[in-house]
Amino acid sequence: MEEEKISKIKDIIEWIICIVIALVIAILFRYYIGTPTIVKQPSMFPTLKENQRLWLNRWGRTTNKMPEKGDIITFEAPTTTELSKTEMQENVLARYEKDPTGWWGKFTYYVLEINKTSYIKRVIGLPKEHVVIQDGKVFVDDVEIEEPYLQPGVMTDNGKGYCIDVVVPEDSVFVMGDNRSQSTDSRCFGCIPLDRIESKVWIRIWPLNLFGKIDK
Repeated sequence: MEEEKISKIKDIIEWIICIVIALVIAILFRYYIGTPTIVKQPSMFPTLKENQRLWLNRWGRTTNKMPEKGDIITFEAPTTTELSKTEMQENVLARYEKDPTGWWGKFTYYVLEINKTSYIKRVIGLPKEHVVIQDGKVFVDDVEIEEPYLQPGVMTDNGKGYCIDVVVPEDSVFVMGDNRSQSTDSRCFGCIPLDRIESKVWIRIWPLNLFGKIDK
C-alpha cells in the first residue's frame, strides 16, 4: 500500500511538472514568437473588420527590428490619446506615463497582458521621414503616397483644423488606421517608439474564406 501511495504521488508530481513546463513554453512562445488576436475596433476597415481573427508575428519585437512602411502592427496604447498642436510640436512621441511597477506588475502587464490595451494601425512614416497631412492628402518627404488600401474617396485629416507636419524621431514610427475618420492614431497621440511595438499582423485565420497572409 505504501508503495502504491508513493507511486501515485510521483505520478501527480510528474503531471504537475509537465503542466508547468507546458505553461511556461506557451507563455514564452506567445511573448517572443507569435499569438492570435481578435479585431475589436473598426479603425482598420476595410483591410481588417471587427471580429476577424489574426495571427501576430512577434519575432520583430524579439529581435528589435524596425517594421517596414506599410506593415500593419500592434502596439501598446499610449496613456494620452490626444495631444495639442503645441505638444505635437514640442515632442511628437506618444506619451507612456503609467508603466507598471514591481516584477509581478510588469509580468502580468507585459507578458500576460492583463489590463493592457493594444492598437492595430498601419506604418506610414519611418524614422527621419517628414510626414505632412494637408488638404486631405498624405505626403512623406514631399511626395504624396499612394494608399490603395483606403476606400474610394477617403480624405485624411486630423479633425482639428490644422495640418500635421512632423519629422518622425529616431526609433519610432508614424501610424494611421485605414478607416481614417474612425481611427485614433499618430495624428492624435504622436509617433510610436520602437520599444512599444508588440507585433506585426501576419495572417488572417478567420473567417476561413479570407484565410491567408495579410500583405501591405
